[in-house]
Amino acid sequence: MSTTEFRNVAIVAHVDHGKTTLVDAMLRQSGAFEERAEPVDRVMDSGDLEKEKGITILAKNTAIRRKGAGKDGADLVINVIDTPGHADFGGEVERALSMVDGVVLLVDASEGPLPQTRFVLGKALAAKMPVIIVVNKTDRPDARIDEVVDESQDLLLELASTIEDPEAAEAAESLLDLPVLYASGREGKASTENPGNGNAPDTENLQDLFDVLYNVLPEPSADLDGPLQAHVTNLDSSSFLGRIGLVRVHAGSLKKGQQVAWIHYDSEGNQHTKTAKIAELLRTVGVNRVPTDEVIAGDIAAISGIEEIMIGDTLADPENPVALPRITVDEPAIAMTIGVNTSPMAGRGGGDKLTARVVKARLDQELIGNVSIKVLPTERPDAWEVQGRGEMALSILVETMRREGFELTVGKPQVVTRTIDGKLHEPYEHIVIDVPAEFQGAITQLLAARKGQMLSMDNTGTDWVRMEFSVPARGLIGFRTTFMTETRGTGIANHYSEGYKPWAGEIKGRASGSLVADRTGQITAYALQQLADRGSFFVEPGTQAYEGMVVGANNRDEDMDINITREKKLTNMRSANADATVTLAKARNLTLDEAMEFCGQDECVEVTPEVIRVRKAILNATERGRARSRDKQRNKG
Repeated sequence: MSTTEFRNVAIVAHVDHGKTTLVDAMLRQSGAFEERAEPVDRVMDSGDLEKEKGITILAKNTAIRRKGAGKDGADLVINVIDTPGHADFGGEVERALSMVDGVVLLVDASEGPLPQTRFVLGKALAAKMPVIIVVNKTDRPDARIDEVVDESQDLLLELASTIEDPEAAEAAESLLDLPVLYASGREGKASTENPGNGNAPDTENLQDLFDVLYNVLPEPSADLDGPLQAHVTNLDSSSFLGRIGLVRVHAGSLKKGQQVAWIHYDSEGNQHTKTAKIAELLRTVGVNRVPTDEVIAGDIAAISGIEEIMIGDTLADPENPVALPRITVDEPAIAMTIGVNTSPMAGRGGGDKLTARVVKARLDQELIGNVSIKVLPTERPDAWEVQGRGEMALSILVETMRREGFELTVGKPQVVTRTIDGKLHEPYEHIVIDVPAEFQGAITQLLAARKGQMLSMDNTGTDWVRMEFSVPARGLIGFRTTFMTETRGTGIANHYSEGYKPWAGEIKGRASGSLVADRTGQITAYALQQLADRGSFFVEPGTQAYEGMVVGANNRDEDMDINITREKKLTNMRSANADATVTLAKARNLTLDEAMEFCGQDECVEVTPEVIRVRKAILNATERGRARSRDKQRNKG
């Protein structure tokens, strides 16, 4: 008889509804930070990009140990998976759900359930998992707790009605009988009693949450005495141990030094079985991994010693090697080309990883732990097509590589199309927009131009309007910057996949053309002053330009080649205003996301650790003209 009981749970929610803060409080109240002098906020968001953007990108796990909280005084271990809230990282969510037996659905007490909530809920209900609703941030002044509970339960019923499996649909409807929890993650409090709008729960801690997790979540489906079966659900690496596999043990037990059957798959999906040895076995305590001799069925652990282990593999008993189902994720919808930096200034942007070999090796490494991307060859040996779930997921990959010292050429994001019944189809998104009522008309026009169809519009009882649209995914490429400009930074837009629908026709690109340098040289203040009425610039005087580099946005919707290096002619005559100070408009410094959004069809982004530039794919103006002529002839033919 085991002296330890387990509960495995994923905490899921929309972006910024407080998942990571709540996990911090759970760890703190379970003694995980006792040895830390100063506990760190949002300890689960460990990556630099996660901290900067305030979002979770990778699903992570922690183990909360509650001494004597199980039956007959047994210890209770709650394995918690903290998952991303953004739809672009849905692959991480799907992988997390394969590790757990239930879901805590965290919903903001003011915003209510938003698009990512729907995405995750649908996955959990299809897997017949219990879903515990936790209304978080009840102490917000604009909290509307009762309405949010109703909206969450309506969403459960709506999703239950779409599930084809009758058993799963019935299980989903029964979730309405589960207790609802009310919490303030920041205060570290949770209760089954509604505290009322704007109030924190009238408790001292999260004990009610721990009690509900123990009483409602099922014990892991585990066969302690059966032959070993463990599923590889995530990967990590360490300079000391090499590649590490995170495994959920479904049957039997895993021991350090044990010989196991390793069932894995090749690129064509064919199954292979080999014998392997568990070199090191680790379990999670708080946020740290510590060595252990044995892990039993129901628990989650980390192993090393199998250098080519992959997500979806099975570790089994050599005498009875039975594979567990492979982990599947939704297909990618957005693609872009990533290759070596081919600009005239390659190698001068502070990067030390410049060759096709190291770029390909890095993309192959990304495939190991990121189940939601694909890397395909292109016609060029130094560039690859990378497909992912969304624009953000791909930009995060490029930004990570940039910080690692890579210099890259990145193409404009495109949608991944399919031919269904002989007709071209493209991915669609369901977008939910919250804006002040004054911007309602502008946003309706903006999405209409991108082939968006309005599905509903509701006034939330304030001066804000909630609108829902069905829009082609390519209509949302470059949408966010324009949206934030139109709403003066106040609008909120979230979207999730609607699957594939017939091609919607041509969508007009950005309204402005590009200002393109027609020669190589140093940019002068005089040239910028003379060209100031042509548009806005991305460059400062004194920086180096090259032919084909995009130096600004034209006021007109056409490209213009300009001499950005022009100098003032020297004469022996002194004019009356010769010493007047030249005042230039401040250059717009493009971030990676802005550069990818601005990028036109015949343009790409030069990405280096020190600088990000937009450039023409064909640098020479004459050659660009010939290419345009060839395209026109081809289209006529």
